[in-house]
Amino acid sequence: MHPDIHIVGSVAMEDSESVFRALSTKLAPWLQRIPDGETGKRHRWIYWQREMLLSHPDMELDPDARPLRLCQWDGTLIRNTELVHFRPGVNPSNVVFETGYASAAIDSYAVFRRLREEGVIPAKVRFQVCLPTPMASGFMYVSPQALEDFLPVYEKALISALHLILDATCHQDLALQWDICQEVLIFEDYFPGRPVDYKQRIFDQLARLGEHVPTEVELGYHLCYGTPKDEHLVMPEDTAILVEIANGITGSLQRRLDFIHMPVPKDRVDDAYYAPLSQLQLSNEARLYLGLIHHDDHAGNMARIIAARKVVPAFGIASECGWGRTDPQRVPGLIESHRRAIEQM
Repeated sequence: MHPDIHIVGSVAMEDSESVFRALSTKLAPWLQRIPDGETGKRHRWIYWQREMLLSHPDMELDPDARPLRLCQWDGTLIRNTELVHFRPGVNPSNVVFETGYASAAIDSYAVFRRLREEGVIPAKVRFQVCLPTPMASGFMYVSPQALEDFLPVYEKALISALHLILDATCHQDLALQWDICQEVLIFEDYFPGRPVDYKQRIFDQLARLGEHVPTEVELGYHLCYGTPKDEHLVMPEDTAILVEIANGITGSLQRRLDFIHMPVPKDRVDDAYYAPLSQLQLSNEARLYLGLIHHDDHAGNMARIIAARKVVPAFGIASECGWGRTDPQRVPGLIESHRRAIEQM
């Protein structure tokens, strides 16, 4: 398979047109799909959903819930987050959340089509929409006592947004990526509590979300260890949990899976990290992307590619996560890092 590049999602630039132009100018020959960069109020991934929840008339801070202590892999405290719940007397089944994802995607799609017509974006490249899962906002921002009521309501809101996007776009132009972070952290036992049947719940959720994507639309999943300060919340021991989740998705999903992305920490050039990839059960139709490209580390990038190829000879390349929270001055270097690596593969 021809080497290609996957851009995970967010890019620290001013607007979607800047993102489309920058990525197309430097990386067009190797792109199958292109995101809008999740610019503006979306640049902190799901934090804008917390702001939506805090301003929602049916939600409030839960005075009895212990704040979520968010620490990165080395123990550094990032923040303590107060959690929300439904206001007393509110019937959760009647609550409607306006996520904002549909309007953002529809606006960016108009820019995408214009730039494609101008020849800036190649005709073969799809417009990539990235959506979080219900568990993302649920485990980060919602009180444990309200979580079971919240998840189905928020899932309904996400699916509603997805269908608005589908109604406003040509399906052959579209790629849909579900961002899987909190689920990975649940597997790592990061949060204070998790259900006994957490694996089945996660696999069922990811399959349900995927089944809403029509077969004409590309479907992918981005697996993530969280990067709120451009550092992982948990440092993975190896790819075993990522492989287990990927296999759970493929075993539960009834429609075609087109791509899946997995992160690779900068210091992992050892065989042990990649060894579990030998157990990955992807169909020939599904493309694996390894997030092993790091800023200004060409020698390390090539070393990680060589190490990964011992286990999986064919894969595309990506960074570990999105670039929305990185220093904007690093974005040109990140683009160049991808270009240099792909040219030597």
